[in-house]
Amino acid sequence: MATNTLLVELGVEELPPSAIDTLSDALADGIRRGLADADVGHGHVRAYATPRRLAVMIDELVDKQPDREIEKRGPALAAAFKDGKATKAAEGFARSCGVEVSDLIHLETDKGTWLGFREQQLGDPTTSLLPAIVEKAINALPVPKNMRWGASRVEFSRPVHWLVMLYGDQVVEASALGLNAGRTTRGHRFHAPEAIELLHADDYLASLENAWVIADRDKRRERIREQVLAEAEVQDAVAVIDEDLLVEVSGLVEWPVALTGSFDERFLEVPAECLISSMKANQKYFHLLDDQGRLKPLFITISNIDSSDPQLVIEGNEKVIRPRLADAAFFYDTDRRRPLADRIESLSGVVFQKQLGTLADKAHRNAAVAAFIAGRIDGDVAHARRAAELAKCDLVTEMVLEFPELQGIMGRYYATHDGEPDEVSQALEEQYLPRFASDDIPATRTGQALALADRLDTLTGIFGIGARPTGTKDPFALRRAAIGVLNILIKGELDLDLRELLELAAAQHQELPYAKGLVDEVLGYMLDRFRAWGQEEAIGAEVYLSVRARPVTRPLDFARRLRAVSAFAQRPEATALAAANKRVTNILAKQSGDVASTVDDSLIQEPAEKVLHDAVKAQHAAVMPLFSEGRYQDALDALANLREPVDAFFDQVMVMADNDAVRNNRLALLSSLRALFLEVADIAELQQ
Repeated sequence: MATNTLLVELGVEELPPSAIDTLSDALADGIRRGLADADVGHGHVRAYATPRRLAVMIDELVDKQPDREIEKRGPALAAAFKDGKATKAAEGFARSCGVEVSDLIHLETDKGTWLGFREQQLGDPTTSLLPAIVEKAINALPVPKNMRWGASRVEFSRPVHWLVMLYGDQVVEASALGLNAGRTTRGHRFHAPEAIELLHADDYLASLENAWVIADRDKRRERIREQVLAEAEVQDAVAVIDEDLLVEVSGLVEWPVALTGSFDERFLEVPAECLISSMKANQKYFHLLDDQGRLKPLFITISNIDSSDPQLVIEGNEKVIRPRLADAAFFYDTDRRRPLADRIESLSGVVFQKQLGTLADKAHRNAAVAAFIAGRIDGDVAHARRAAELAKCDLVTEMVLEFPELQGIMGRYYATHDGEPDEVSQALEEQYLPRFASDDIPATRTGQALALADRLDTLTGIFGIGARPTGTKDPFALRRAAIGVLNILIKGELDLDLRELLELAAAQHQELPYAKGLVDEVLGYMLDRFRAWGQEEAIGAEVYLSVRARPVTRPLDFARRLRAVSAFAQRPEATALAAANKRVTNILAKQSGDVASTVDDSLIQEPAEKVLHDAVKAQHAAVMPLFSEGRYQDALDALANLREPVDAFFDQVMVMADNDAVRNNRLALLSSLRALFLEVADIAELQQ
């Protein structure tokens, strides 16, 4: 079959930059699925997009579907003929196939003989299939908000202006969103507004680039990155390129041109984070640092035109950024006139959750839990309590109301200005750490205590009102909160009992509709997060299940066990010992009464039985000190030596002996063997 390149381009008014990637990928995926459903072969599928266009190019698209043999099965032969004549069932089946009964065939199956029909169906030309495939893909795009324009009833994210559909050099006769497909595209709105006639689909990228449009998203982003770095080098500065900002900026331009502007140095008296937030959020600027990491009074803007007078563009941007930075300076000066502590009362007017009270109520609860935790981790109890009282106060400042992403950061600045202890000030920022799984944890004990208290309060409170997260909804980010608690306890090496902490946090809530069983539920939910935690450390699910089977409530201890069992599972002895433990578990589970806790030496009869008993006693003496010190990997390495006596025991000894005393003694021996491993985990789960 012959192949050619397919080009589909939808021309639009400027799209929201946040939607461009999603829409572009969805269009490519929709066309790809349509071709797959139609069994049309093709090569690489590439998605392109700019603010004014969504495009898909597909290499080596075959020109027709493959021919197929169609087979239909009709009624059973016994029901198809009666007295040698065709029944109505046979005649109806023949009519449905468009043939006479005599043209039908017999199909032999393992369930008998059936009347059937078989024919060769020729594949349709690809160009006849494309209109429906493309229209379906366009109509299924996840448009965030539709609009109408003019007198048209058509709806889309933005008004649409042209539709290109080329298969090689051939225009595909199609329509979508009220547009008929053609070969005419458009270049840059200002540099090349004239229509561009595409002679072939393969000409697309080059033709657009000649018309001042870089349609390749990745190429456009890298062009911006290179230009920003080059501008920074000229200024002897370091450019900070935020990847999310880079994506957003690339969604605003078709022909990026980086320009460097400046602002008054007096604005550097404002915290750098405030200026950076203003530049990024409002103007989409990249900021620059000096070699000491300090903010320079410079910014880089990405223009969508290659101006003949770039200085005029720069001055325009400088004029726009000046009042923005002035606002940030005003917010900063205004906020500092009132100490953070004076804002505690204002928290009473801000609802945290209607059933859980205000931010003032949350701060009060957090203070009690944070103080308790600080006492347990050799922190300063007074600092922890003070930090909890002030933790949410910056949420009602002008700066954070304008730039919510500065919560915590501004708390630190304002607390330092107010003369609060350094650790208290730092904790106000650290309370939000870690923000994601691999993020840093709080560095100070006060920050750790506050971060733990805040998350534990949210977890117990939200579960306590019955608003548990589901598979698709987690509006209070409880999964992230739970993983944050685990990371702080593990990375901070804080050997705290999670059950004890949850009981304390739950007790701070006055009324919780679902208080019964709350601690057990939240504890189980949090320990279940170890499955995801383990995956990040390449720890298998069976290892997690082996540790989860034990009543371990100290996350630091849980993590040590996970790592130890994971290392043990790599040993050659692990498979045999896991199987043996599984066998022991099954044997003991079938016993109706209690199994003795000690082994009677006088009832030992078989040599292999004695060898195992001696080995278990020796290992018990060797590993119990290791267990008490949390040296689980060393303990499991020692227990690996039990493989040979365990294998010999099961090969040579009948556990369920006729003599009751002997049988029960052997069960006691197996129970003592299993108990040794259970000090770490139920390694029988490694058989899963």
